[in-house]
Amino acid sequence: MPVSRGPRSALCAAAVAAVLLAGATGCGDEHGTAPAAASASPSAEVSTSVSASVSASASPSAPASSPPGSSAAATPTAARPVTPPPAPTRLTVAVGTRGGRLALVRGGAPQEFTVTLRNGNSAEYRHVLVAFQMEMLVGEAGAGSGSGPGFLLERFDPASGSWRPADFRIANDAKPPSQFSGGSPLAREAVRTERYRLRATAGGPTGSSPVVVSFIDTDNDRAVAAHVVLGHSTR
Repeated sequence: MPVSRGPRSALCAAAVAAVLLAGATGCGDEHGTAPAAASASPSAEVSTSVSASVSASASPSAPASSPPGSSAAATPTAARPVTPPPAPTRLTVAVGTRGGRLALVRGGAPQEFTVTLRNGNSAEYRHVLVAFQMEMLVGEAGAGSGSGPGFLLERFDPASGSWRPADFRIANDAKPPSQFSGGSPLAREAVRTERYRLRATAGGPTGSSPVVVSFIDTDNDRAVAAHVVLGHSTR
C-alpha cells in the first residue's frame, strides 16, 4: 500500500530535485536551517574569463615611450666627404750661385754655390749622389777623376764644420751611372741643401766651360733628376 507523504516531505523532495538540477549540494541541515548558497556556475566563470581575455586583447597597446631627446623617425647619417689622395710629386733640384754662374780667377778666392734637393711624395732614396763634371779647357793637361788639374772642388761637412775635398771630374766623355757610388739618404718630402765651393789653382788653364751637375741613385744605377748646367769661366 503506498505510503502517504506529508506536505513537508513533498516540499523537501521538490527542493532536492531543484538543487540537483542547479548543481547545489543539499536542501538544509537537520535543524531546519536554510540551504547553503549555490556555487557560481562553471559556465558563468568560463564566460567571464573569456570575455575579460577578449576585452584585454582588443584594447590598443600604449606606444613604447622614446628616450628623451630622440626622434621617433630615424635620421639618415650624413655622407662624409671623401678626400682624394695627394697628387704624386717627384724629386726637384736647384743650383744657386752668385750671379748665376761661376766666375773664377786663377789663384784667387773660391766661389761658393749651393745644391738643393727637394724630394716629392713618390719615392725615398737610400743614397743620392750629387756629381760634377766639366769638359777640359783649351791647354789643360790631362783629365780624370778628382779635383783638378787646375781646380779644387770642396763640400762643406756640417758634422765637422769644415770643408772637405769633393770629386770633380774633368773629361770629355760621360760617366755611366753604374760607375758612381756613395751618396746620402733622402726621405719622402725631405729637403737637403749641400754647400760647395770651387777654386781655380794658380797654374790652371783659363777659358769657359760649363759645369754639369748630376743626381744619381747609386743603389739603382740611374739618374733621379735632370742634370743642371752651371755656367763657368776662369781667367
